[in-house]
Parts: sequence; C-alpha cells; structure tokens
Amino acid sequence: MKRITLVFMALLGTAVPGFAQPSVPEIPFDGNVTFLKLPADMNFGEASGVAVNSKGEIAVFSRGNSANGPAYGATAAQVLLFDKTGKFLHEVGKGLYAWSYAHTVRFDKDDNLWAVDKGSDMIVRFNPEGRVTMVFGRKKEASDKAEPWERVTPPRPPVNGQFRQPTDVAWDADGNIYISDGYINSRVAKFTKDGDWVASMGEPGRTKPGELSTPHTIANDAKGFIYVGDRGNRRIQVIDPKTNQFVREIKIDVPIPPDAKPWMGATPTGEQAVAQSGAPWALCITPPNTAGTQFLYSSDAFPGRVYKLSLDGKVLGVLGKSGHQAKQFGWIHEIACPSENELYVAELLNWRVQKLTLKPQAVKTSTAGQ
Repeated sequence: MKRITLVFMALLGTAVPGFAQPSVPEIPFDGNVTFLKLPADMNFGEASGVAVNSKGEIAVFSRGNSANGPAYGATAAQVLLFDKTGKFLHEVGKGLYAWSYAHTVRFDKDDNLWAVDKGSDMIVRFNPEGRVTMVFGRKKEASDKAEPWERVTPPRPPVNGQFRQPTDVAWDADGNIYISDGYINSRVAKFTKDGDWVASMGEPGRTKPGELSTPHTIANDAKGFIYVGDRGNRRIQVIDPKTNQFVREIKIDVPIPPDAKPWMGATPTGEQAVAQSGAPWALCITPPNTAGTQFLYSSDAFPGRVYKLSLDGKVLGVLGKSGHQAKQFGWIHEIACPSENELYVAELLNWRVQKLTLKPQAVKTSTAGQ
C-alpha cells in the first residue's frame, strides 16, 4: 500500500526521528461564536455535530434536551436548524424515538439530513421537509434490560446491519452509504443507496491497513473515495469504493507549539503528546472549487487545531488552539466546510458552534516547536 506520511515533527522540544519541516504555515482567521442565534429560552448542550446544506442552512446536533431523566442515560440529542444568516428556524425530529446521545449530522447532495446517534445505535435520514425517510440500526428495547454495550476483549464480531456506537456517515459517487461503526465494532459498514447491505470493511487493530481504532469521523471526495478518521491510530485511511479496500493513509505530523495547553487536564508530553497531536476527531472535504480542487480539513483535541490538507495528504496550513475564547477550540467534534475559507466547527466542551472565516492571503510562517 502506498503510504502518504508527512513527517516534520518536533514535539515540545523532544527529538523525533524523521525529516523535520523547517516551518509550518499558520492561516489567519476570524472566529464568530455568536453567529447562530438561539431563542432566548434555549441553549446548546455539547455541540457534537454541524452541517450546511445547499441553501446555506446550518443544522446543529446538540447534546441538549436532557433536563428530564436520570443523571446517567438521559436523552441528550436535538437537531436544531438555522438559516444562512444564523437565525433559528426550528427543531428537526423533535421527540424522535432514535434520539439518545448525539454524535454527528450530515447533509447529502440532495439536502437530506442524516443524524448519527451513538447512544441508540441508529442512523436516521430526514428529507428536506423534515420527515423520516430511511432508518439504519435498532436500539435496545425499553421492554427488555436496556444497558450500554459491554466492551469485551476480544470484541464480539459485528452483525450485518447492526451498530455498536456508530459515529458518522458518508457517500460515494454512486450514492452508496458508508457508516463508521465506531467505538466498539471499529469497522465501516457499506450499504447501497437503497439501504441494502453490501459489506463490512475493516476490523479492530493498531497497525495494518484496514485495522481501525475508533473510526470517529468519515468523509467523501467528489470521486467517491472515503476518508476514515482512524482516531485511535492517529491516521486517516482512504477506501477505494470500487474495491472496498483501504488503499492509503495520511498522517498529520505538525510541530506542537511549546506553549500549547489542553482545554482541561495536565499538558501531555512525549509519547502521549504524539498520540494526540494530529489524531483526527473530525473530517470535512470542501466542494470542488472553480479549478476542480478540493481540500480536506481535520481537527484534533490537543493541541486543539484545525489542519488544512490537500487530498493527497499534504498539510497546507494550521489554525487555532485549545481554549475558551473565540478563535480557540474545546474539542471540535465535527466540521462543516461549505467552501475553502468558510468553516463551521461544533465544539463539545465550549457548548457552541463557531463560524470560521479563513484569510489564506495573509498566511504567516511559524516555527512552532522548532
């Protein structure tokens, strides 16, 4: 397998084998944390998902709606829709049976809205009118002993059409559906556009192509290649939709600034810092621009940055850091990128969606970590 490995790492003064890039481009940007306007009596919970449709409408999957219920296992999932100016429109799927614990939300090319619920193990598609038109997975019945999935070693084999804490959804050029099935099964499930089962791709593991450890995010380019954020293995693996094979990987090895701090907890150092830096929590691929070029955006939890890459894996720039203020991030869980220089990031820890406006014409060169 051809591996694309970008190695230019100098982490907190620790020497790391490999080629060291002398500088890292930093992309100046503005961050608007008040762009989305909620009604006076509403607040976001943890913002786990964000997506933008062809009209510029913005859907947010929030871990809200949990005022009622037990401390453990309360319903924490709402899809809230805003217009392109940030004005609140309405809630999508209010009181839906699948709502349990929000994970990600996506729009497909036809503006259908897809919500992936980690808690109920279900994926639901809404049409543009907000009606449920397709359902994947099934949650445990309330009439039985409904408990969280038990993690065992080795993991139990996955079941076709069933999920154990799914994380995200993407599509190839033919409309086939790919669901990252995520925290326990560590695989990608493929269905036809009509919802028929096709294949299970990948298995739990740490090294070989197709081995996955928490496939947390998934995205597709215009040609239909599927990019899997293999977070636990700190890499992005790419699936060829024609062969269902993992054909290459991308690793993001960018120097960590010596003053980098996490949003909470002790600052990781050494191997711990290496394991977190560049690990893909969220992936987004822009639509083709006038030249037909697309860009890949990825984010990590520490040092809490967004990375801009070409589709072949070259890091073109970085932006942001962990923190509570505008232009800082608290665990970006999903990115929407309707264009190269307009991003929306859903932040778990800061309970918000931040609109980012990139200014690549003013790119600066940083020697962070050198």
